[in-house]
Amino acid sequence: MGKEATTRVRRRERKNIASGVAHVNASFNNTMITITDAQGNTIAWSSAGTKGFKGSRKSTPFAAQVAAEDAAQKAMEHGMRTLEVEVAGPGSGRESALRALQAAGFTITSIRDVTPIPHNGCRPRKRRRV
Repeated sequence: MGKEATTRVRRRERKNIASGVAHVNASFNNTMITITDAQGNTIAWSSAGTKGFKGSRKSTPFAAQVAAEDAAQKAMEHGMRTLEVEVAGPGSGRESALRALQAAGFTITSIRDVTPIPHNGCRPRKRRRV
């Protein structure tokens, strides 16, 4: 007879991390928030898509706010109090995600824009004509 497959349940260990880095990636289609420790290990993450927004509603500032609140709540379970924020991308959820992290009760020590800017690299996509 075949051996039964054992499913391993990975329980989230309660780490006690006081400070971390919030990476906000705001693209034109979605907003992703990842909260890491100082070494870059992921503590909590969320996105507008995982919070149930579909299609063009993912790119709204409200969806970014909901995703940021969710990631903040998960990070606070690990005892996180202070954050550095790194914002990347041109999306509309940049400011609202930042405001949601502040409203969640984090002390924000620094805000950095880490949007990758080409030094004339790849040719951009064609302009939309509406």
